[in-house]
Formats: sequence, C-alpha cells, structure tokens
Amino acid sequence: MSDNKMIVFKPDTVILREGEVNEFMFKILKGHAEVYIGYGTKHESLLGILSEQACFGEFGLLLKKPAIYTVIAFDEIIAFRISEKDMDDFILENRKNVLDIMKNMANSMFTMRFQIEMLMKDIEEFSKSGNINLDEKRENLRRSLRQYAIGNAYGHSFTPTASGFSFDKTT
Repeated sequence: MSDNKMIVFKPDTVILREGEVNEFMFKILKGHAEVYIGYGTKHESLLGILSEQACFGEFGLLLKKPAIYTVIAFDEIIAFRISEKDMDDFILENRKNVLDIMKNMANSMFTMRFQIEMLMKDIEEFSKSGNINLDEKRENLRRSLRQYAIGNAYGHSFTPTASGFSFDKTT
C-alpha cells in the first residue's frame, strides 16, 4: 500500500461514528483506539480498546451500512485507510488480519441464533408482565444485543447468567 493511505489521528478524534456510513476500513499501525456503543449518551458503553495491528470499519467497507459502534483515538494513531479498491492489495499483504476479520464475522453470525432465542424468551417474559415500561425494556434489549454482537466480533465470549450475560476475553 502506498504512503498516501496512511492517516494520523490525534487523541480524542472520532474516527468512526455509530450510525454513520463509512466506506473505509482501518488498520492501526501505531497507537490505541476506544470502541463504544451509545457514545455521548446516557447508555454509553466502552466495549474495548484496540491496539496495533487491529482492524475496524469492516462492516461499512463490506456492507455499506452505518457503523454499529464509535471508534475514538485514545492516543495518537497512525493507521492505514483501506477502501474497497485497495482490498486486493490489503488481502495479499495482511492475510492474518483478513482471516481474523472473517472469523469474527462468522462467529457473530453463528451466535445470532442464540441471541435471537434469548430475545424471544425475554420478549415472551416481558409480555407476560403486566406492569412494565416497554420502551425502556426494548432499549435495554437492543443495547444488550448490540453488546453481545459487537463483543463477540472483538473476541469476547458471552455466557448466559441469571441476570443476563457475562463477557470473557477469548484468546
């Protein structure tokens, strides 16, 4: 890849914003980034920290859909910006990253069935309750599902518990 695809992000720079379409993927060469859902809202959740060699933005690049998380530079970041036309070169030069991205996406799809089953169970339980705030429950369910999916995409496993799920970093 040519040097003109390298970008420097200053600390606290929003690189990718949840809900916005971004058609680039980034590979961190130096520095760290924070990954959030609900950034800047009362439901803000830090999902994790990305470090050197990590890639993000693949959903926008591959699907042309809005970002499902916000990524912010924790410290100064030097990153490759990869567009769809750059993918051939990226694949040739970064086979391990491509394989990791594919595994994460496949793992996310695999767990969707479980997540849908849990959602259906929760909806059934909520519908049986007489005194509930459906908007609040719907928002809590939506946020939980996004955390499960995104946490899974970043190498976290989730285990059902009585109160929801516990998250563990997988190696």
